[in-house]
Amino acid sequence: MTAQQARPRRRLSFPPLSVSRLRTEVLAGLVVALALIPEAISFSIIAGVDPRVGLFASFTMAVSTAFLGGRPAMISAATGAMALVVAPLAREHGVDHLIAATILAGVFQVVLGLLGVAKLMRFVPPSVMTGFVNALAILIFLAQVPHFAGEGWPVYALIAGGLAVIFLLPRLTSAVPAPLVAIVVLTGIALVSGVTVPTVGDMGELPSSLPVPFLPGVPLTWETLTLIAPYSLTLALVGLMESLMTAKLVDDVTETRSAKGREARGQGFANIVTGLFGGMAGCAMIGQTMINVRSGARTRLSTFLAGAFLLILVVVLGDVVAVIPMAALVAVMIFVSITTMDWHSITPATLRRMPWTETAIMVITVAVVVATHNLAIGVIVGVLASTALFARGVADLSGVTSVLDPEGGVRVYSVRGDLFFASSNELTSQFDYGEEGVQRVVIDLSRAHMWDSSAVAALDHAVDKFAKHGISAEITGLNIPSENLHTELTGTLNAAH
Repeated sequence: MTAQQARPRRRLSFPPLSVSRLRTEVLAGLVVALALIPEAISFSIIAGVDPRVGLFASFTMAVSTAFLGGRPAMISAATGAMALVVAPLAREHGVDHLIAATILAGVFQVVLGLLGVAKLMRFVPPSVMTGFVNALAILIFLAQVPHFAGEGWPVYALIAGGLAVIFLLPRLTSAVPAPLVAIVVLTGIALVSGVTVPTVGDMGELPSSLPVPFLPGVPLTWETLTLIAPYSLTLALVGLMESLMTAKLVDDVTETRSAKGREARGQGFANIVTGLFGGMAGCAMIGQTMINVRSGARTRLSTFLAGAFLLILVVVLGDVVAVIPMAALVAVMIFVSITTMDWHSITPATLRRMPWTETAIMVITVAVVVATHNLAIGVIVGVLASTALFARGVADLSGVTSVLDPEGGVRVYSVRGDLFFASSNELTSQFDYGEEGVQRVVIDLSRAHMWDSSAVAALDHAVDKFAKHGISAEITGLNIPSENLHTELTGTLNAAH
């Protein structure tokens, strides 16, 4: 067999599709592109830059991750979380420093992806994931409120009509995505009736030319690096966390698996490309991803077309897109919010059945995300809370029982459970160091496991304390890992503990 024959074939990024699948992917990509436009403009305003920065970023992120990402059908673009991170940098040092920070963030993400950071996703418990999803649904809805609050009954009527189309049309036909039909119908109604309502064009000026590659005009000095590096590292971590959480969500919804490591690296390469084309940093957009998935998209083609359609819509068909009423896009996003929410997780029956700790973790995650408007912070706090509650629960399972030898003189203590920093502190208080008539004690650890130095220190302390009362102590029953740990550390810790 030749080397060429032995080399495995690469899978095509866009495998052959049936006509019905192709139609679904194309229409889903179009719906997502329409939904991306006002979001990208809004995030540009948050970051304090021209709308074209956010729009071009959404184009390059979507197209790049279509080829380089690890989760088919996931949409990456400019996002609010990333805009909030770089807003101070853009405000104080200008857009060139923002672009340089975007490129460096991409480099950080590629490095983190190569180091296997995606594997950390397995430490995110289901309760945090549920809180993440519910908080996301709340944030998507809250983000729409400024677009209709106080705008008057015509806007409210259009939103209600759009929701009616989106929810009722699938009962008649699924040939065309209901959100796309709602956008077309509401735009027609607004134009024919002549009613004055906020439109996409009111959000900001759409670009009229294609993006071109260039290098940011910043000095290549150590001072520049130290200035942008903290922003870039924060962008890299926030972007990876949101992207990997979104990929996991899509995995669950579509019942398929994604390549998390490839996604992490793909996000990095996409941000490098985005920076070179003058865009701001981006990551996976959960709302637009859910639009894509709920519209039936399952392949990379929809992701690519979302970016391609976005560029065509804003550059070639900008005048047409500008007249779309914001109420139409608000209706689509409210639909996404409703369908994203895990309603089963908050029913009284579920809340009664679930352990209080898991409910508490879900509520903590939701509360932090909604309070900070930052999904990454909420997930970190949720994981930390889950870790603390888990450690507390495991520590409560440990304990000590004892029996006195019938012939007297020997007390056998049986220790059970996992011994680590949260449980070993209570271990020493469960021994009777001055028991009359006892000359020897046996501490049996056959039903226990030692995890860290605090367990070794606690046992050393107990042995020393028994010795002070004239009682010899013997430790038995250690499993191999515990024995290795005990042998390595015993006698070296008490002075420090």
